[in-house]
Amino acid sequence: MTFGEEAVADAVGAILAHSTRAGTRVLKKGRVLTREDVAALAAAGIARVTVARLETGDVGEDEAADRLADACLGPLVARTRAATGRVNFSAETAGLLLLDTARIDTLNRLDEAVTLATLPPFSVVQPRDLVATVKIIPFAVDRRIVAAAVAIARQGRPLIEVRPFTGRKVGLVLTRFADTKESVLEGTVAATRDRVAALGGELLPEERCGHDTAEVAAALERLRKAGARILLIAGASAVVDRRDVCPAAILRAGGEILHGGMPVDPGQLLYLGRIGEVPTVVLPGCARSPKLNGFDWVLQRLMADLPVGPREIMGMGVGGLLKEIDLRPLPRARAPEEDQGPAPKRGSRIAAIVLAAGRSRRMAPVNKLLVKDASGKAMIARVVDNVLASRARPVIVVTGHEAEAVREALRGRDVVFAHNPDYAQGLSASLRTGIDALPPDVDGTLVCLGDMPLVTAPMLDRLMAAFDPDEGREIVMPTFRGKQGNPMLWGRRFFAAMRQVTGDVGARHLAGEHAEAVHEVEMADDAVMRDFDTTEALAADPRAAAAKA
Repeated sequence: MTFGEEAVADAVGAILAHSTRAGTRVLKKGRVLTREDVAALAAAGIARVTVARLETGDVGEDEAADRLADACLGPLVARTRAATGRVNFSAETAGLLLLDTARIDTLNRLDEAVTLATLPPFSVVQPRDLVATVKIIPFAVDRRIVAAAVAIARQGRPLIEVRPFTGRKVGLVLTRFADTKESVLEGTVAATRDRVAALGGELLPEERCGHDTAEVAAALERLRKAGARILLIAGASAVVDRRDVCPAAILRAGGEILHGGMPVDPGQLLYLGRIGEVPTVVLPGCARSPKLNGFDWVLQRLMADLPVGPREIMGMGVGGLLKEIDLRPLPRARAPEEDQGPAPKRGSRIAAIVLAAGRSRRMAPVNKLLVKDASGKAMIARVVDNVLASRARPVIVVTGHEAEAVREALRGRDVVFAHNPDYAQGLSASLRTGIDALPPDVDGTLVCLGDMPLVTAPMLDRLMAAFDPDEGREIVMPTFRGKQGNPMLWGRRFFAAMRQVTGDVGARHLAGEHAEAVHEVEMADDAVMRDFDTTEALAADPRAAAAKA
C-alpha cells in the first residue's frame, strides 16, 4: 500500500486518508474517491489530499476484517458486517465467554495491522452483549498477513464462543449452631438464590441441620433425590481441614474431595468435591454476601457445564485478588486517620467494653487510669472519649478498684457503668462483667483496655469496618508490623466462651483456637501496642503528654 499526498486531479480511485470538507459536503476518511468527489474538492479550492492506494497483494481493510471474523467465530456468537476495518462480535445467549487466550495473543503479535480485543475470559454475558471486536488498523493489509491470521484463528477449537448456562437445579445445605441467627441463614439463602437465578438455575428448597457430619450427609442425600445437579454446603463454621465437618460429610455421603482452598480472595476457604457425578461445593464464608468472590467463578463454570477441578481452581490466582482487605499493606495506611476505613457492615451493631477495674499495681499507690495529661484529663477519660468518638455503641465501662473516682473522671459522658465486685480476681472477672452488661441484640463488641490512651476513634472504626461474620471475619485484631495488639473485636458467638475465661488473662487464647475466624488489620501506628504501666513510661511518650496525677 502506498500512502502520501497527491494532486486532487490525480486522486480518482484513491482512498481518502482524512475526513475533508468540500463545500457543503464532508468526505469521510476511508472513502474511495470518485470523479464527482475530486470535482467537489477542486471546486472548494483544495489542490492536494493525503490518500492511500492498494498495491498488488494487498487486501482492503473491510475484506481483511471480514475474513478474520469468519475464522474467529464460534458457537452462539454473532458478528456484524465489516465497516471501516471493524467487525464486532456479540453473544447470542446468556452464558460464559470462552476464549483461546494463547492463540489470541499469538494473533495480536502477528502484525501491528491486525488486532482482536475481547472481554476477559469466562466473563458472564447476556444476549446481544458486545464480547469482542476485530479491527484492521491501516486501510489495507498484505494478503500473506491476512492468511496467517486466518490460519491462527482456525487452529483448534473456536477462538471465541459462548457456553450457555444449563439451568441446573441447585441444592443448598445450611448448618447451624444453637446461637446461629436466623437472619444469617436467611441472608445466605437469599444471596445463593440470587446467584443461581442470575445464571439461569433454580435453587431447591434448602436443607437446614446441625453442624454435624452425619446430619449434613443425610441432607445432601435428600437434595440429590430431589433432583439437585449441583450441591452447596454453607457451614456455620469455616472449614480449616479436609477432615472438618462439611468435607467429611461429602465423604460420608459417598463422595470425594477434589480440592481444598483456592487462590482467590475473598473465597480462599472453598472446598470442592463431588458425589457421583454431582459437583459438591463447601462454600467459603464470604459466599453469604452477594459481593463477588471466588465461589462465583466456580458456580458460573458449573452452571455452564464446564469442567472445574484442581487445575482450573489453581489457575484462578492471576486476577484473583478481588478486593482490598485490611490485612494487606494499604496505601490508606499512609493517609490521614480520618480517611482510614468505611462504615461497619450494614446491620452490624458493635458495642465497646472499656476495662477500667484494675488495681494498677505497677504504679501503686497511684491509679494509672486517673493520671492526668497536660490538659488535666485523666487517662481513662481520654480512652473513653476516643471510644465515644467511634461508631461503637453502647460504650460499657467496667469499674472495680476506686470505682467512684473512675465514675467521677467520666462524669457527664454517655456510657453505661458495670461494676465488677470481684476485680481482685483479675482481668477475666471484668471481662465477664462487661459481657453480661451487653444488650442482647449486639453482633459483636470491642474489648478496650483503659490504659491505652493512644488508640484513636478512626483505628476503632477500621476494626469495625473489617468485622463481617458472613465472610468469616468474626474476631478482628489490630497488628503493627505483624505483631498483634489491642483492642480486639469479638463476634457474639464467642461471648459464651469469653464468660468461661478465668484468672488474670483476657480471651486472646480463644483466637488461637478459632484461627479460621481471625482477621488482622495492620495499623500505621504503634498505638495498638502501647499500654502504660508506669508513670515514667507515660511521661516519656510525647503523644500521651502526661502530667502528675
